[in-house]
Amino acid sequence: MSVRKASDRKTAVIVNRVLWLVFGLQALASVFVDLPYNWWLGWLPALGAIAITVALARADRRRFAGGTREPVVTEAPVTGRWSALNSPTDRVPSHGTHQYGQTYAIDIVAEPEEGIRPAFAWLWPIARRSQDFPAFDAPLLAVADATVVRADDSRRDHLSRNSLLALLYLLLIESAVRALGGAGWVTGNHLVLDLGDGTYAMYAHLRHGSLEVRVGDRVRAGQQVARCGNSGNSTEPHVHFQLMDGPDVDTARGIPFRWRNIGVPANGESFTAAEQTLPSRTRQLPS
Repeated sequence: MSVRKASDRKTAVIVNRVLWLVFGLQALASVFVDLPYNWWLGWLPALGAIAITVALARADRRRFAGGTREPVVTEAPVTGRWSALNSPTDRVPSHGTHQYGQTYAIDIVAEPEEGIRPAFAWLWPIARRSQDFPAFDAPLLAVADATVVRADDSRRDHLSRNSLLALLYLLLIESAVRALGGAGWVTGNHLVLDLGDGTYAMYAHLRHGSLEVRVGDRVRAGQQVARCGNSGNSTEPHVHFQLMDGPDVDTARGIPFRWRNIGVPANGESFTAAEQTLPSRTRQLPS
């Protein structure tokens, strides 16, 4: 995407959020006071936001009409036994949208050797602590030699949303609020690595305060960069990983990937990522 088109898209995304915010605020205000204009005028921000959303969706379809790049082969971002959710092997876009550059994104959850991962609860418990899930605090590794271009671990880890009531809350309330807040509220704590050749790797939902790198650092494949958490728009501690063609998730286009010796696991498929052997020099390279 050209710089001009990326700038135009970024502007459209911001205007879209502002329009939804204005609509929501006036809807809330109307509960307590009479608005000083006809009721139908209050719908104009929502109609404008819907129009922008439709236009952005059409632009995304045009962007993908010409085909896609060949998958980029990287190392896996984890070690040990994991299983896949929302995999691009099963459908594209994997998360139901091209938004936030997540066309080929994948979610993975840790599968413990002993015990089980807490299952979805229809009634109780409504929520669990992040520490109850085996993925929480799992080390995350650089998938290639790269440069850190974005790094944020300031947001808290919240309770799980893997019960019926909590999931309804996430879908009906929390997700909408996070979407208004912007990409950072959706991805939570996140890290973006520049792999070179116009390819960027993004890790989302990192643990609060777990980043071991900062913007400008050079990292080597297999180097620990952060830990898995449950921040942002997340139902339980898991790793959200994707490749994209730019560092800004508001304007980037997703890129397909393959993990070396693993491929792209399908939904529900378990896989084991072997521990990577780092070169003798494992500390950050100077910028």
